[in-house]
Amino acid sequence: MTADILVIAAYFCAIFGIGLYAGRKQDSLESYALGNRSLPWWAILASIIAAEISAASFLGTPGEGFVLRNYTYVQLGIGTLLGRIIVGKLFLKPYYQYRVVSIYEYLEKRFGMATRRFASFVFLVSRVLASGTRLFFAGILLVIAYTFLTGSEHATEGETVVIYLAALTFITIVTAIYTTLGGLKAVVWTDVLQASILAVSVVTTIIFLLLGIMGEGSLADAWQSICATISDTSLNPCGHEPLQPWDVVDTGISATRSWAEDLRYILGSEYTLWSAFLGATFITMATMGTDQDMVQRMLAARDSRTGSRAVILSGVLDMPIVLIFLSCGMLVFVYFQKHGITPPEKAIEIFPYFIIHYLPAGLRGLLVAALLATAMGSLSTALNALATTATRDWYRSVFRPQASDRELLRAARWFTVGFSALLILVGSVTAWYSVKDPSIRILPIALGIFGYTYGSLLGVFLLGMLTRRRGSDCGNIIAMVSGFVAVITLELLCRRGVIPPIAFPWRVTIGTIVTMGVGLLFPTPQRDSAA
Repeated sequence: MTADILVIAAYFCAIFGIGLYAGRKQDSLESYALGNRSLPWWAILASIIAAEISAASFLGTPGEGFVLRNYTYVQLGIGTLLGRIIVGKLFLKPYYQYRVVSIYEYLEKRFGMATRRFASFVFLVSRVLASGTRLFFAGILLVIAYTFLTGSEHATEGETVVIYLAALTFITIVTAIYTTLGGLKAVVWTDVLQASILAVSVVTTIIFLLLGIMGEGSLADAWQSICATISDTSLNPCGHEPLQPWDVVDTGISATRSWAEDLRYILGSEYTLWSAFLGATFITMATMGTDQDMVQRMLAARDSRTGSRAVILSGVLDMPIVLIFLSCGMLVFVYFQKHGITPPEKAIEIFPYFIIHYLPAGLRGLLVAALLATAMGSLSTALNALATTATRDWYRSVFRPQASDRELLRAARWFTVGFSALLILVGSVTAWYSVKDPSIRILPIALGIFGYTYGSLLGVFLLGMLTRRRGSDCGNIIAMVSGFVAVITLELLCRRGVIPPIAFPWRVTIGTIVTMGVGLLFPTPQRDSAA
């Protein structure tokens, strides 16, 4: 355990050092929020990757590989790349043209103040809920570590909730400190460190797994063992039947089903080619183009071309990264089968259980540091974006229009502290819910929560960028509410069995279409058509 503690301690020393160094000469909200638009594209690229690989992805993607034993999840990478290309070519240029700090300022220039404030409010609520939910996942590892260290088979419900609360409180406080001190520069440069730790830890883990599977045999023997175990559909320890071993593409169309059954399957499945080309593309446009959290990194580049390069390259790297994480989960499955290990009942605990119980000291500490890095990387940018949006769109425009740069910087730092408390609250509620419902799955929650509101955000942004004389302040609010109501209504109808289930990748698509459709009914007043 000493080696593990030393590795983790070194990680924390490094991020605090970066935070203190990055915070030097910070004297305005723009320097706090955008790092004076001076960051290199490769650092922004690493920051985007680090933020995307949250604790949910770090634990959830190997869990999906373990349970499903196929690569159908990789299909979503098609949509993520298409969505990023659209963001890089369509969204960034007007953001740079108007020199916005909060991207919702663009909506004011295109439509009016009411649209800006409503969209900003939707983002603040959505981001608090989504980031707070993701925050809980970092505590899973510590719950398993507690049972490992105490020798108990299971922690009680009360002990589990307390551990979660302590873990997410500690992670949030530490992250808030370096984010408050260093702003976006600290966020990006710590993300570079965190992405490096993540890469080293995952590659090292895969090597360890391969060696454990290979044993005394050769690499060729290990490969045959992997193929045979993955392909054995009789092995089903978690109660999930794999689609087909080694599958990557699921078209959703089968010769044994009618077209109505195919449609029902496509809309109800999370990972098909249709959800990749449509659902994932709309999700990516929403999260990468209308979410202050992600766009803020791109605005830290010197121009739109540099920001575009970073976001598009992150999409190119997304698919191999997902492949690696899925492979890691599949290798854990083979490792467990080879060594007769019974996995935990909860799919979300499989990878952290492996980390705590079967990795050697030192490597275990590196994986724990990598998990903390993923949790803190996504959390730090969320805090910075929430504070920037609240300061720019509300504190300055509503309460203190004449505030000085120093005052705005101070307000942003206090907002960082306030949002940290809110995220702890949301994470605690999520932890309690997960303890009460052991069947909870990570990825649908982490990704699906955006589906209720981000379609409305994407719809109004696309309305502004793709049209010149459609959309108005009043009409946009009606449109955004309509998009939200449409998604909620479909969800309720699905739960009551009135209509077949609709998977989470389709929520943003539906919300966007409804929002744009309603928004197009309202013409832009002549005085507001400056964009």
